Amino acid sequence: MFPYRSFLTVAALCGGSFALGAALIAPAAFGTAATPTDGAESEEKPYSIAEDGTVDWATYNGYRRYNSVCFQCHGPDGLGSTFAPALVESLKVIPYEQFLEIVVNGRENVTTATESKMPALGADPNVMCYINDIYAYLKARSDGAVGRGRPAKHQDKPPEAAEAEDACMG
Repeated sequence: MFPYRSFLTVAALCGGSFALGAALIAPAAFGTAATPTDGAESEEKPYSIAEDGTVDWATYNGYRRYNSVCFQCHGPDGLGSTFAPALVESLKVIPYEQFLEIVVNGRENVTTATESKMPALGADPNVMCYINDIYAYLKARSDGAVGRGRPAKHQDKPPEAAEAEDACMG
C-alpha cells in the first residue's frame, strides 16, 4: 500500500526536534502517508475505503486518536473551533510534510486581530506514535471520503500495527 517513511526523513523535515526513536514511523498497516510531491492535492491517498464503506485500520485509529487529543482545540470531526482552524479545510491545501512540521514544532499566528498558537507535540508519544493515522483520518475527512462521526465499519487491527504501537510506546 504505502512505503515506510524513515525516521530520519521525518526528523529532517521537522528540524530534528523530536526523538521518540526509529519506531515512530510505522509500516503501511499502521497508517503511513505516502510521499507528496506538489501539495495536498497531488498526494497519494493515505487511506483506503471499501465500496461498502469499511475504512482501513489506520483511518479508524486516526479517528480514535484525533478524538483523544486533537478535537479539544480543532473541534469534532476536524471542523474547527473559535480558537483553532478547521483541519478538514487546511488539509485541502497543505501537504503531509507541512502538516507534520506544524504538529511536531507547533505554530504561532499573530495578526492585528487575532493570536493563535498550536503547541509543539513532537515529544508527545500519544500524538507522534499515531501521527500517520491521524493524518489518514483527517485527509479522508478533507477529501469527503469519510463523513462526520465514528466510521460505521473498519478493518481489524493488523499485527503490524500492534507491533509498531508496542515499539513506539515502549
